[in-house]
Amino acid sequence: MQENKVLIPWFNDSSIVNSLPNDLWAQIMLGVVILAILFILAGWLTSVVLVRVARRTLSAMGRSNWADALVQRRVFRSVSYAAPLFVVVANIALLPLEERYISVLTRFLFSIGTVFLFLAINGALGAWQDIYAFSAKAQTRSIKGYIELTKIVSWALCLILIVSVLFDKSPLLMLSGLGALSAVLLLVFKDTLLSLVASTQMTSNDMLRIGDWIEMPQAGADGFVIDMALHTVKVQNWDKTVTTVPTYKLFSESYRNWRYMFESGGRRIKRTLRIDASTVRFLSEVEITALRRFALLDDYLDGKQAELEATNTALGDLAEHAFNRRRLTNLGTFRAYALAYLKRQPELHQDMLMIVRMMEPQSQGIPIEVYCFANNTAWVEYERIQGNIFDHLLAILPELSLRLYQAPAGSDFSGFGEKPLHHR
Repeated sequence: MQENKVLIPWFNDSSIVNSLPNDLWAQIMLGVVILAILFILAGWLTSVVLVRVARRTLSAMGRSNWADALVQRRVFRSVSYAAPLFVVVANIALLPLEERYISVLTRFLFSIGTVFLFLAINGALGAWQDIYAFSAKAQTRSIKGYIELTKIVSWALCLILIVSVLFDKSPLLMLSGLGALSAVLLLVFKDTLLSLVASTQMTSNDMLRIGDWIEMPQAGADGFVIDMALHTVKVQNWDKTVTTVPTYKLFSESYRNWRYMFESGGRRIKRTLRIDASTVRFLSEVEITALRRFALLDDYLDGKQAELEATNTALGDLAEHAFNRRRLTNLGTFRAYALAYLKRQPELHQDMLMIVRMMEPQSQGIPIEVYCFANNTAWVEYERIQGNIFDHLLAILPELSLRLYQAPAGSDFSGFGEKPLHHR
């Protein structure tokens, strides 16, 4: 039978040709053995020789981290599976079978080899992402979204190629058929397309980086960005929980990014002291003289008294009445003291806005707002600086006969209903 001589063209030596068996089953077994040898040899060459050569080459180039990343992502293992399959496909004609069986077997093995090949490609992309994550650029621009998009495209091409091979159709015909399904594809990949646009815009406009502290109350996110992927951004909150936010939401909705505060080197302190309105009054001359013992008030008192004397002198006889004269108040003096105290603090930014202002009086007292910037943006140090400032300001209030407003507690009313004790 003519089909029994399929192995003959593969051998050139006439002695080998004459020794080939004539039985079909024996030729099939011989072909299987030869293909198995080729499979094992190709697998050994790729899994052992290729890995050693690649690792030594990368190490000689100073890229040993690439070799480790490729091994961790199983790139070499996937190649060692794909290469033997393609070798078998190239020599599948060694099996003396009918053309239709050879065609089916070729397509099946080629499809499996293609899957392993694309696994190697995606593993190489993952290794690139791992290497890039340790670089300085990764802190400003993340490529994880683009890597994931490339993986999606590669798997789509892999699927199209496998389907075209299995059904013996042209890949171009498969691609043209996808045009009719464009509406369905747009609906299926809606989130992917939105995330791609959002990721591109955020990267190009430098809106978000890994390590940024963001606040997004509507998503329950308040913490540092630890991962930026194509579809999601992971935020580690202060309580160590992780909030996953869709990427397109960070582009379409508002959130607060504290990165620029850290870059400026100053963190804002904005806190209000509520003063009991009943304690606000004019200062007497004796009290003003006593306040001169405060070094921070010397310049203020000298300048203010000179200003007041000039104004009162201009009043003439009207200045004889106290209610007509301008006088110092304990609240205004406290504001001046607080501002002078802030300007003497080395842990505050002196070149940034610094103000102590009185706001509109309310039923809870008179708000005195302290507004300045600490020169240390770390949370713990910032709280320490802020605490030291307000500890001092609260302690200095009684020196100026001022008192904080405090709503009455239950203990303040507990003695109202008690009967007085009568002593005999």
